[in-house]
Amino acid sequence: MTDSETILVPGAREVDATLDSPDTDACVVACPPHPQMGGKRTDTRLEAVSERLATDIATLRFDYGPWDEGDGELTDARNATAWARERYDRVGLFGYSFGGCLALLAAARESAAGTPPTAVAALAPASRLSEALDATAALDEVDCPGYVLYGERDTTAEWQPVVERARAVGFTVEAMSADHHFVGQSQAVAAAVGGFLCNRL
Repeated sequence: MTDSETILVPGAREVDATLDSPDTDACVVACPPHPQMGGKRTDTRLEAVSERLATDIATLRFDYGPWDEGDGELTDARNATAWARERYDRVGLFGYSFGGCLALLAAARESAAGTPPTAVAALAPASRLSEALDATAALDEVDCPGYVLYGERDTTAEWQPVVERARAVGFTVEAMSADHHFVGQSQAVAAAVGGFLCNRL
């Protein structure tokens, strides 16, 4: 069983988190799917990736603060990354769906600030949340190894633009025969995403 502890991420917004396997020198910050659609840090895909990483890498799974159209949620992701960076030698970002878009955006913002993550991975990411929160455009600013895994039968997220751009900028891009939710495939997702992150962190 993975050791876990509850964390309050510092910042102006109330952000609760769970830190899994804290006694390592690397950490992955995990961004949940859309909070208005039930996205939480207990998402099965996030938990599966955390379990895959548990031997060597900590995972910080957090809940977003009050809904803020993506802007506040991006701040939450960056605050969680800053918290992890103060405590770990290497910090990666991972997110699913809405969280995948945020993970890519956070990686771009952190790169532009001179503090890029060690790696970033996105599962079924939305290409953009708004005109200002466009992960496809932000990929050019990401200064670390990147990975995108998408479902070939995904009709929920508009993933095509970010997948095409990710390939163009040199990310590792893989597809699974799955819909947006990867029903029954959490372990396969964890093996793919976790494998990439373990190799980079």
